[in-house]
Amino acid sequence: MNIFENKTELIAHVDALKCEKKTLGFLPTMGALHQGHASLIRKGLDENDFVVVSIFVNPTQFDNQEDLVKYPRTLDSDVELLETISEEKVIVYAPSVDDIYGNNVISTSFSYDGLEHEMEGRFREGHFDGVGTVVKRLFEIVRPDKAYFGEKDFQQLMIIKKLVEKYNIPVKVIGCKIYRAKDGLAMSSRNLRLKPEYREAAPFVYKTLKAAKDKFGIKSADKLTEWVTKQFAGHDLLTLEYFIIADIRTLKTVKRKTNQKSYRAFIAVYADDIRLIDNIALN
Repeated sequence: MNIFENKTELIAHVDALKCEKKTLGFLPTMGALHQGHASLIRKGLDENDFVVVSIFVNPTQFDNQEDLVKYPRTLDSDVELLETISEEKVIVYAPSVDDIYGNNVISTSFSYDGLEHEMEGRFREGHFDGVGTVVKRLFEIVRPDKAYFGEKDFQQLMIIKKLVEKYNIPVKVIGCKIYRAKDGLAMSSRNLRLKPEYREAAPFVYKTLKAAKDKFGIKSADKLTEWVTKQFAGHDLLTLEYFIIADIRTLKTVKRKTNQKSYRAFIAVYADDIRLIDNIALN
């Protein structure tokens, strides 16, 4: 398996592939890879000759430095998982912070036409500037034909699409369905840090989202938000940070539903000190 820690060497390798007219998919990750990532890589391999997987815990997108320190770093086991998918067609880019940022580890400020101020943007200051900074740099290094992002981070997916549009980056951004464990919990690298009792409780998040979808046709947005809030108010282990019903185009919180728009429910929950996010299409 080709594993690069240096962008200069990766760029040379990509140049050689492009000279051979090979197509390139790309999956940016922060490592601690799981079957959700694997599903995105397999989709990428179905649609491209090669897939580059970057493994980089990006410091500029963490508003909580303790979360950055605790974020799992499991490069050896990540590579083992990737080898089970394809040793020849998957290319790994595992850079250092210096390789990406040099001596200037700060975010660029971006405008995403207001998408950055909704939901996660309200609770994680500067997060999407950090995401935009690293993804733009990775796009410039890898120069993929297609890039793959999971819908679990739906707001991030919309923001990356806006980034590509505003900066005329020649890549097609593809959103992929949320990959879930058998009990419904959305796959996330942070799940590795859940204590057993919290892991057992965590599927309640998706169970509540599914119930909310069932009630969406008969309850107003406000009443449905009240109902979800009550479900978590009585839960011993899970603490609701937010539940929001939003227009999928603008991500703005809905006050009154109309038949002409598509809506999605978004949720953020704390399981002890682990933050879980999830979402579901409502109509």
